[in-house]
Amino acid sequence: MRAVSLWRKQPLPLACRSRTFVSDSTSKIQIFDRQRKRAQRDRAAWSTPLHDPLLHSVSQNLLDRLQDCKKTFPTALCLGGSLQSITRSLSAPPANGGVEKLIVMDASYDMVRACRNAYRDSSNNAVQAEFLVADEEFLPIKESSVDLVVSCLGLHWTNDLPGAMIQVRDAGNLLTRAGFTLPGVDVDEYIVKYESALELIEHLRAMGETNALSQMNNILKRDTALATAAIYDSMFSSEDGTVPATFQVIYMTGWREHPSQQKAKRRGSATISFNDIQKQFGSQS
Repeated sequence: MRAVSLWRKQPLPLACRSRTFVSDSTSKIQIFDRQRKRAQRDRAAWSTPLHDPLLHSVSQNLLDRLQDCKKTFPTALCLGGSLQSITRSLSAPPANGGVEKLIVMDASYDMVRACRNAYRDSSNNAVQAEFLVADEEFLPIKESSVDLVVSCLGLHWTNDLPGAMIQVRDAGNLLTRAGFTLPGVDVDEYIVKYESALELIEHLRAMGETNALSQMNNILKRDTALATAAIYDSMFSSEDGTVPATFQVIYMTGWREHPSQQKAKRRGSATISFNDIQKQFGSQS
């Protein structure tokens, strides 16, 4: 794959509301074909560039949020997604978040093997690492056995996302939603410029991010693909001839509930209204 240009837009605020999810471990929701996605990730394990600019930027911005936290996390679990970039960053000294032991897990055997080989070939590892082949929808992790759970660009292919999040909450202390406390959500947009729509498709394939819907046409004729790429080029190409594509990434962080955490005040207990605050600051301006 040829080199691509990458721009990062300013972070976008995203409102986060408290919701309650109910998980059913026997859920029959089948939006995505997990076997097809596993095969795509097997291919991506050997086709993704060692330093993909998009994956590297997203993983680094995710770990930046970890550096803002003063707490340390001796045992961390890393789930799917841009696994190699996250594993490489968490293993290198100084260890982010005080991680001492890293459990690397993916449903793809080839992806786990690629991460393990890269870890063994590196002479710059600051943490102990274990490698595990397992599905994110059925975590083989004991409750309260890890301190941190990280998933970078992987959970959007999960059929029962709320159920997966509840399993993550029970396994560890940090990740996203599904009953987590102190949630934080923000959005980044990354613009990648390609020489053509076909190069965009090639990049998606290399990342293991092509279509994995359960109900889809498995046969795409070559003429149809070329015609579609030509239409995409004509509609979205820039003045310099490149074809930009925008990737929107939602970062979500949360904590497993603990008595030491600050608690929200009871509804109706406020002693000043937002209208009063607005009037006060409005008059100062």
